[in-house]
Amino acid sequence: MLSAKRNTAFFFKILLVLGFGYFFWLMLKITLEYIPFNPEVSFLMIKQTEVSERPEYLSFFYTHVYTSIFVLLSGFLALLRKNFGFKNFHRNMGKVYIFLILIFAAPSGIYMGVFANGGLLSKISFIILGFLWWFSTLKAYQLARKKRFKEHKQWMWRSFAFTLSAVTLRMWKVIIVYLFHPNPMDVYQIIAWLGWIPNILIIEYLITKKLI
Repeated sequence: MLSAKRNTAFFFKILLVLGFGYFFWLMLKITLEYIPFNPEVSFLMIKQTEVSERPEYLSFFYTHVYTSIFVLLSGFLALLRKNFGFKNFHRNMGKVYIFLILIFAAPSGIYMGVFANGGLLSKISFIILGFLWWFSTLKAYQLARKKRFKEHKQWMWRSFAFTLSAVTLRMWKVIIVYLFHPNPMDVYQIIAWLGWIPNILIIEYLITKKLI
């Protein structure tokens, strides 16, 4: 019985790594679209008003895009809780993850949320997401400093649930567009909330069941 549980756990870990690898590759492809700097490519094509009227917009945009890919990778590696033969690898990945979110990724994400597509509902969602992302990461950092590692782990999972919104909102967009063919602005309003609320509800359920 114990062997079967171990094999099942190992199998799910392999699936988790493979799944993350696939979605990380997709996110990396999106990031590479913005190298070199070009204000007339992909998502920026529909943000030309902000690009032309707000000189700071591109700085915040590129800060968010370029740091988020490293946030995604470092967060995943930190949550694996393994050192892979390197001294303090888990701790260092956690530090990279927390530093990038608190200083760069979350603040720039909050700024971009102010100008999100989809009207007021989308803006509210992305701004809330940005603040919750920043707060949960700060909480994880504070608990680690106090050596309250069980709670630290739970808050890191909450933070990573928000991090994964970059992936899940795109998944929901594909599903919704394929099934319902809604107006593009309606899509933004829907995925703005679907991108992160199911994620955090799942994590809260796992924490409640003491599975995290």
